[in-house]
Order: sequence, then C-alpha cells, then structure tokens
Amino acid sequence: MARKLITPGDIRDHVLRLGEKHPPIPLESVDRTVKDPRGVRQRFGHVIDYLARVELEVDRNVLELLTLLPDVSETDRLFYADVWQPQEIQHGLILDRLQQDLDLPPADPDTDTVSAKIRLLGALAHLRPVQEVARLLYYLTGAATEKAAVVAYNKLVEGLDEMGEDAVSRTIVQPIRRQEPGHFAFYRLSATEMVQQGVLAPWQLRLARVLRRKSFSPVGAHTPQHRAQFGSVLTTLGLQDTVEDFGAQIGLVERELLWSREQGMRVPDYVLAALRDTLEQFRTQAHPAAV
Repeated sequence: MARKLITPGDIRDHVLRLGEKHPPIPLESVDRTVKDPRGVRQRFGHVIDYLARVELEVDRNVLELLTLLPDVSETDRLFYADVWQPQEIQHGLILDRLQQDLDLPPADPDTDTVSAKIRLLGALAHLRPVQEVARLLYYLTGAATEKAAVVAYNKLVEGLDEMGEDAVSRTIVQPIRRQEPGHFAFYRLSATEMVQQGVLAPWQLRLARVLRRKSFSPVGAHTPQHRAQFGSVLTTLGLQDTVEDFGAQIGLVERELLWSREQGMRVPDYVLAALRDTLEQFRTQAHPAAV
C-alpha cells in the first residue's frame, strides 16, 4: 500500500497539536518521593544523569540548528522554539532535581559548543542545495534521538516499577515518556515529506548518505567518555544483548528514506557499529587491561 503523501500543512497541524496537548511539565506537578534512594541511585543514578544532561543540552542543539539552517522554516521554528525546547528543558530540570535528591551531583550539560563539523557545514548552508541536505540530516538525527529516548524511558519505567518506585515512575518518567513520541513523529513526517516531494536531487541523497554514515553518533555520545556512558546506559537498561533490535528502532527512518533500495537491510551498518562501539568503550573503562 502506498504511503499517504505528507503535506507541510500536516506537519504544522501536528506541531500545533503537540503544543496544545503537551505543555511543559510543571515542576510542582511531580512527586519526587523515592522509597529506596540508595537502591535507585546505585541502579539508575547514571541513567538519570545521562538523560538529564542530554535533555538540558537542547540549548546547544538549537545553536546547531541555527548554524545548519539559517533559513529555517516557520514550522521548524514553531516546533523547536515553542514546543520541543520548552518541553525538553523541563524534562532535564526535573530529572536533574531528582538526581540531586538522590545525593548525586547536578548534570553538567554542554549548552554552547558547536562542533567544527557543524560549523563547516553551516558555512556552506547559504547554498540552498547544501541547506536542503543539512535539513534532511537534522530530521534524521532528531528521529534517531527521539526514538532512543522513547526506548530508554520505557525501560526506565519498567525498572522503577519493579522496584516499587511508583511516584517517580508515574509522575516523572511516564509524563516525560508521553511527550517524546510526538517529537519523533515530527522528525519522521518532516523527513518523509522532503523525500516524497522530491526536494532533494539524487546527488543530494547520495551526499546525505555519505555524511550520515560519517557523522552518526548516539545521542549525547560525542566523546569517548560519553560513548562509554551511553554503553553503560544500554547495559543497565538491558539493551546490550538486543542492540541490533535497538539499532533497528533508532535507524528506522533513515533506513526507509536513505537505504530503501538495500534489500534485506534491517539496521544501517554505521548505526550498529556506533552502538557496539559504546558497549566496547564501556567494557574497556569498566575493566581496563592490566598494565
């Protein structure tokens, strides 16, 4: 069955619905009661810290977006400025307050560093064909990031429920989890609309494949230390033995749009390689070789 053609109006309507149905979560609405602070700290403290840091780094993400897309569309601006950024910042603040309740140090987000790779691509973004490629890459990165968040929050809810930590699960993690699929849908709709409407010429799609292969990184994992932390999160959440399934979920949109001609591809190889690298980084740091 042919996929429904997506229009810019569909995407804008989706963004408006997100803003109406999912306002930022008020700090006073959550219950940070923890029955076993030590147990939660030992089992999930590093997971909460990683999630808090990534959520709070949205300010840097916006700087990256403005670097890549100097002519950002009104719908994109509406999404990141009025919906996504306010929601994500609040997620980060709530999670950061929770981890401090657990006697953990506050998150240390990087909110203002724009990488050299992004600055280089941004320097060329005044050329419309380059900006179109950058916009597709922005949507693909967003889709992978938000799908990873959905999976992580699902697993965190399961773990907290097992521990009987119903207040944190019910009033913090579950409300955050409910807001993430709408973000994923925005990125998926936006990327799909670009491809359906033929915005990118074949050479631009080839360039997007090359750049995506070279630039892919799991969310928040841009340094060896962060990659090891991501591997630790995967391990704690029980995803280390199903990493290919996880990769298939976070790589779904780019597999559909960039690699549809690759028969039998379940996970883009660079996605799986990056995930396996985080697990290896974690194992190396957790069990360093004797010297």
